[in-house]
Order: sequence, then C-alpha cells, then structure tokens
Amino acid sequence: LSPKPRQYSTKAKGAQEAHEAIRPAGSSFRTPRATGLSDEKLKLYDLIWKRTVASQMADARQTQLSVDLQVENAGFRSSGKRIDFPGYLRAYVEGSDDPNAAIEDQEIILPALVKGDHPDCKKLDALDHFTQPPARYTEASLVKMLESEGIGRPSTYASIISTIIDRGYAQLQSNALVPTFTAFAVTALLEKHFQDLVDPHFTARMEQSLDDISTGATQWLPYLEKFYFGDTGLDNLVKQGFDNIDGKVARTIEFDDIEAKIRIGKFGPYIESEFGNASIPEGLTPADLAPETVEMLIEKKKSTPDILGHHPETGEPIYAKEGRYGPYVQLGDQGEDPKIKPRISSIPKEMNPADVTLEIAVELLKLPRSLGVHPETGGKLQTNVGRFGPYILYDRGKGDKEYRSLKAPDDVYTVTLERAVAILAEPKAVRGARGKKEPLRTLGNHPDDNEPIAIFAGPYGNYIKHGKTNAGVPEGETVEGISLETALSLLVAKGGAVKKTTAKKTTTAKKATATKAKTTTAKKTTTAKTTTTARKTTTKSKTS
Repeated sequence: LSPKPRQYSTKAKGAQEAHEAIRPAGSSFRTPRATGLSDEKLKLYDLIWKRTVASQMADARQTQLSVDLQVENAGFRSSGKRIDFPGYLRAYVEGSDDPNAAIEDQEIILPALVKGDHPDCKKLDALDHFTQPPARYTEASLVKMLESEGIGRPSTYASIISTIIDRGYAQLQSNALVPTFTAFAVTALLEKHFQDLVDPHFTARMEQSLDDISTGATQWLPYLEKFYFGDTGLDNLVKQGFDNIDGKVARTIEFDDIEAKIRIGKFGPYIESEFGNASIPEGLTPADLAPETVEMLIEKKKSTPDILGHHPETGEPIYAKEGRYGPYVQLGDQGEDPKIKPRISSIPKEMNPADVTLEIAVELLKLPRSLGVHPETGGKLQTNVGRFGPYILYDRGKGDKEYRSLKAPDDVYTVTLERAVAILAEPKAVRGARGKKEPLRTLGNHPDDNEPIAIFAGPYGNYIKHGKTNAGVPEGETVEGISLETALSLLVAKGGAVKKTTAKKTTTAKKATATKAKTTTAKKTTTAKTTTTARKTTTKSKTS
C-alpha cells in the first residue's frame, strides 16, 4: 500500500468530474473470484477491481541500464530495465490481463559488464529505420487533445466529432480522422480572416469566462456585448469578412508539391490546371493526392471520348464524361439558364466507360423512363439508374416520393407498369431490421389490460416485457422459475403500472348526458381546488 491514501486531481482545468463511468460502491470490495460472475461481467468487474486497488498501491521502482559500445568510428547502445519493486504493477499493467507475466515481459536484463570489457561480435546486421509521420487523430486521441487544451466538456465531445464528420471536414478511415479538401479550404479561410476565433485557446478562455459568469465573478451582459459588438467582436469580424473575402480564392487550395490548383466547386472538389480540368473522385482525400495522381486524373479525363456522336432523333451532341460519382453520358450542352440542366445518365458500374458507343449512350439516355401512373393513387412511376444501382421512383406529388431498388431479373429498360406496381405493393425492407423476436416463455396476460407478459433474451441478460415496459430478470432466477405474480411485481417496480380500462360507453342518451354532466362538475371542482391551493401557496410565499 501507499504510505498514505492517494488523492488524484484533474489533469485539465474545468474538467467535469461528475461524468464518471463506474466506481466501487458499498462497504466491502470483493475480489473478482468471490463475486460469482462470469464472462463479460467478470472481465468488467476484474478491470474495475484491478484499477481501483492499483490506485492506492505504492509506486513501482525501476533501474534503467544503458551500455555504450565503441568500435572504431561506430557507436552502439543497448538499454535494459530491471524492476526492483513492482508496487502497483502487481495489480494492474495496462493492456495486460496477467500483471505478473507483463512484469516479466517488461524486464530487459543485460549481461554483467564492466568498463573496459571487449564483447565478441559474432554477427552484425544493418537494419533500415524510417521515421514515421505523426499518427492521425482518432476519436479517442482527439478527445484526449481537447481535454488537455481545456476545449469543450465531456458532454460535448461526441457532438464535436459528429459535427466534424457530418459537415464533411473529415472522413473515418480505419478509425482515423482524415481531413478532406473542404476542411483545408475552411481552415485556411478561418485562419486568414478569423484568426482569434480559431485559436486553440479561444474556446478554453471563453469557457473560463462562462464559468466566471456562473459563479457571479463576471457580469454576463457586458461580456456578451463586448464579444458580439466590440471593436474585435463577432459582428464586426463578419462584416469585414464579407467585404474582404474573395470567393474564388477562398475555394482554392494550393499544395507545395502540386502545380495544379484544387478548387471546391458546387459538385465537389476538382483539379484546375493548364492541361485541363478533372473532377476528384469521392473518397479521395488530400493525403492521397500526389503529382502522379493529378496527372492520372487529367489523362483519364482526356482519354475518355468526349463526344460520342449526335442523337439520331434530336441531333444534339452526346458526351461521355467523368463526374464526382463516376462516369456518365450527357445529352446536349449547358444553356445560358443554369437552372435548366442537360439530360444525363450514369454509366453502370459493370460497364467500361471506354466501351460505351453512341448506340449504348442513346439507350442510357432513355432514362429516366416513364412507366405511367399508379392505377389507384395516380402517382407517377418511372425507372432510372442512380448512384446505388437501378431503381423505381414513385412520385405521389407534393414532395412525397418513394424509391425501390430493382433487382435481377427485373430490368430498368423493360420493367412494366404492372410489375412496378407489384414491387411497390411488397413490404419495404428496412436496413438493419430484424425479424420478430420470439419469447423464451409466455407467462400470461396482464390483469389490467389483458396484454401478454413474456420473457425475452437480450444482449445484457433475460428480461420481462409487457407493452413498452421491460424489467430485468433478477440474478439467481431462472426462466422457468418466474411466476406471473413475480413478473407483475417487477414490472410495477419499473413503473409499469397499467391504468384500468375505462368503462364501456353507455348506449342511451340519458347515461351519456349524465356522464358528461359528472365530468363537467368534476372538472370545475378540480379547478376550484387548484385555484384555492394556488392562492394559499401565494399567500405563504408573500409571508415568507
């Protein structure tokens, strides 16, 4: 044990210690073996037990050893470590379930050497060592950084990360947060025109000010007036920004090793160079962009046949193009009105863009293909090929649309109106939905509402279900041993009491009138009682 009880303070100023997870409670702290737990519950309890006990144990004492060997003009170093007193390591070693084995693995015992010894070199290997770049932020390491900088609170970390991803500032790749082109452009804009607001210490200072307001050390109104209407306040900064910010420059990203410019357009980032322009495929991040990648994208754009020919009926030119979401064909040119778009159709993923001929393009441009109207609702039906494959669009009007995927053998070019209506009549599959859960045992019906009470298996153990109320099966109880009475008491303890059903509506007019009169009288009485109570409360408050 430590010579005296150990106290731990927060690492970051302003950290909310109320956001704790699990801690020991009660008067005794049983060892994991004495709990009778198993599987995940035992592992969790074992982790809590080890960390709690280790927090009150003495420090470990270690001896670090270092040996330098000099051979002519080459120097070698060997480091070792000996654990003299394990201390808290006997109870807990991070990342290991067996502290004793981990202690042995941590020790590196060097042979006994004295100054002047001449070791015998039997083999010499030359090994390459490359310095690795700093690791990208993960959600966990980003939270750790925010905590150390005093930015945010534990209750806001999840929303901060969610905002970064939802707004397209970062992509999750193998648990790493990889910044996007949008993130580069937005960051450059903010650093140039709103430098104070993106200072890492800005949020920490603001939260300190808000803490001072909450304790009464600072007045809130003067603080907000200065923050918003001050000389360097937000209002003035935004007004200056609108006058000084050049939209084209703000949407441009320049890299030191890439001659081409990257611009953020309406439909995503694209490359602009003297050799031509090319869209950047979705999912390609700045980390993946190299001079070779830029050259490949521009060459791919050039090698794609631009004009395939002219439409046999309208005479308009048909182009094969590469877009953000893949290759597509386009009928005609963009007119002066930007709201009127030329007709386009995606090239299916299984088709090589280089193999698309004029005849194939004409067939593709038949999409979207109108099937007619729904015989019952009058809604419009059409087929098309989208980003995720062929589909049916059911437009009921006023923005009410429904999409259904088309699967083989149904074909987007040949499916009929009758077949489309039949597909829409089928139940829509819900992503991630599961079938109806079967109960382990049905106990009977609830005496109040006659709804069934049953026992189900859940991820955290068996539970009793009645309507929307769930109650866990107590430890030691079996599925077969629980009676209906026991289940009712457990549901009541969870707040699952059911109001008794109201009496059936009377059929005669007299009974209905009498019921209405009674209800009105009851309401008046309740109102009167409430008013009296309110008056009494007011009088008592004034007297106080």
